[in-house]
Amino acid sequence: MKQIDALLNKITMYRLTLYFLIGLAALGIAFGFAGIIPYGGLDILTNLTVAVASCYVSNLLFSKVFKAVTNIESVFISALIITLIFPVAFTSTLLPVAVVSVIAMASKYLLTISRKHIANPAAVAVLVVGLFVPDYAALWWVGSGVMTLPVFIGGVFLMRKIRREDLVFSFIVTFLMLSAIGTFLQNGSFSQVLLVWKQSFISSALFFFAFVMLTEPLTSPVTKKLQRFYGVLVGILYASPLLRLGGFTLTPEMALVVGNIFAYIVTPKYRLLLTLERKIKLTQDTYLFDFGKIAGFKFRPGQYLEWTLPHSPSDARGNRRYFSIVSAPHENLMMAVKFYEPSSSYKKKLMGLSAGDKLVAANLAGDFVLPKVNTPLVFIAGGIGITPFRSMIEDIVEKKLKVDIVVVFANKGVEDIVFKETLEKAKNFGVRTEYVLTDKNRIPSDWKGLVGHIEFSTIQHAIPDFKMRIFYISGPQLMVQSFERMLSSAGVKKANLKVDFFPGYNETSA
Repeated sequence: MKQIDALLNKITMYRLTLYFLIGLAALGIAFGFAGIIPYGGLDILTNLTVAVASCYVSNLLFSKVFKAVTNIESVFISALIITLIFPVAFTSTLLPVAVVSVIAMASKYLLTISRKHIANPAAVAVLVVGLFVPDYAALWWVGSGVMTLPVFIGGVFLMRKIRREDLVFSFIVTFLMLSAIGTFLQNGSFSQVLLVWKQSFISSALFFFAFVMLTEPLTSPVTKKLQRFYGVLVGILYASPLLRLGGFTLTPEMALVVGNIFAYIVTPKYRLLLTLERKIKLTQDTYLFDFGKIAGFKFRPGQYLEWTLPHSPSDARGNRRYFSIVSAPHENLMMAVKFYEPSSSYKKKLMGLSAGDKLVAANLAGDFVLPKVNTPLVFIAGGIGITPFRSMIEDIVEKKLKVDIVVVFANKGVEDIVFKETLEKAKNFGVRTEYVLTDKNRIPSDWKGLVGHIEFSTIQHAIPDFKMRIFYISGPQLMVQSFERMLSSAGVKKANLKVDFFPGYNETSA
């Protein structure tokens, strides 16, 4: 798993999704030409061409009309999803595919409130066409038996990347339970239940729906608790062949759209067009970006935003990143970024921003926030991983709260330490910081802090009552996972470990 996470850390969620869908489409085309699936390879290829062209052109027109910042990756992702779930028949589906594609792109601009998407564009489009022209209802041919294994393997990687395991699990378990109950009540046979489950796993779009459609961050809830509710709700609706209402059965796309509406209702509805006010150099390779005070924007300290910065050409990491909000709610909206060499195209564009330049921030999310009940805590941060803690601690200082928090903050050298002024002024409110320098060749002669990589002995020495505390861990993904394993082995309960994982990209590299 360590190697897999290291590999996934090199690519954004959107690019991973795009490459995954391209792979599925390519397999479908190959299987079609080989006669392995009951759909022609040329038919699939033609539908794909029409979907891509229609989505691209219509999105370009809509973006100009609405003067909106657009993301080309999402355009191609929608086109690929449409291809994989729409009926496949040469010539007769060309116009319907084009219509569905245009509707999908239109929904991105029209079905929004406060610039936030209400439902998955591809699902909305195939739902609309299926309702008015039943002959072209979604086929979900990607669920063809031979496609199941690649869908499952790629889907697991995608789920791991965006940290939606709880969501997928709650959906699948709910669906399996309802399907079992419904089948048994109808047939009174456990063997029939097993047959239905088998068909659901190997001859349906269950996995594609769960891994790709259900988990889409823009239209799903942002906290784990709400994600579980969302998974259960959509699982109930997805099992709707058992829930006939006057002969009407909910389709998968209907189930998803209803779930999306629920997610919209319970999710913060922010899409901010920001103007950079100033860029401040914090260390040799770390900068603070200040966007001023944003009226009406509310968040909990420790949460993050998805920051979109259109640029061309973009590399494999795309033009979107997840960064923690480094500021407290009473301050200007700020983020802090560490730059590496060689830098990604996104980081190069970001570094080149000047006062007055704009970018978009949306999808406020994150469970990495202070507990509602005051309890002893430990914050473990590596380098720029201090950003969510800086937000929390500034809020503590502003509100003059009395807390019991130990911060273990690791950096290579003294010159890499950021936000030390925040940490020092928080001493009066119960925040004690243990600074750790990991590069033994860069230790000042007057250094009084800890030296070397943080190990269990470090934690044990600095925090004797560590088993009684809740640990918050933020930093590079592999570092976070290493601490999880170490602390679990030392007897810290899993419930007392909170980690900061972003859904789609752990911003610790270029």
